[in-house]
Amino acid sequence: MRYQIQGETLPVVICELEAGEKMITEGGAMSWMSPNMKMETTSNGGIGKALGRAFSGEKMFQNIYTAQGGPGMIAFASSFPGSIRAFEITPGQDMIFQKSAYLAGEANVQLSVHFRKKIGSGLFGGEGFIMQKVSGSGIVFAEFDGHVIEYDLQQGQQIVIDTGHLAAMSATCNMDIQSVPGVKNMLFGGEGLFNTVITGPGKVWLQTMPISNVAGAIRPYIPTGN
Repeated sequence: MRYQIQGETLPVVICELEAGEKMITEGGAMSWMSPNMKMETTSNGGIGKALGRAFSGEKMFQNIYTAQGGPGMIAFASSFPGSIRAFEITPGQDMIFQKSAYLAGEANVQLSVHFRKKIGSGLFGGEGFIMQKVSGSGIVFAEFDGHVIEYDLQQGQQIVIDTGHLAAMSATCNMDIQSVPGVKNMLFGGEGLFNTVITGPGKVWLQTMPISNVAGAIRPYIPTGN
């Protein structure tokens, strides 16, 4: 499979498949494709995995697209102004994505639910305590909000992140929640009560424009009913 990510504010990934190659995506993610791409809707692993995907922000059923009779083309566009990133998944090198980040992946990539280990990070982490775990082998595409900044954390090295800015991280990283120090800072600092703390080793991808922040910014301008 070959691919190109095009566009900046509203990107799209265009995948060129050889005959018989497959792509797996959630329903509604396909933007355009060549006529020889065959679609099959499946639970892809049974009802248990389907429910797990639903908890992680995806739809229960997935679509498998196969190039039939020759090379095929299929494109997946982002659903929000931001970035599309490609990740190469290998056995033992799993990735953790924010909820609803998964866009599409090769056939041997598995998507499952990932629970944050500590209750505190679930209650106050900003994006819920359920995330997405991607494992297996192959290329996977994820969509993030705004631009993406990458950090490579060494063993024990930490980064403190404001709520919602965590886009993805290596499964080797640990996540925890830390309260903002000082009562005055918590009440009047405007940064919320808690921050997310990521500890290495591993890579961290941060997004500049979480959709939750956008929703909060435009909420005062949305008319309310009488």
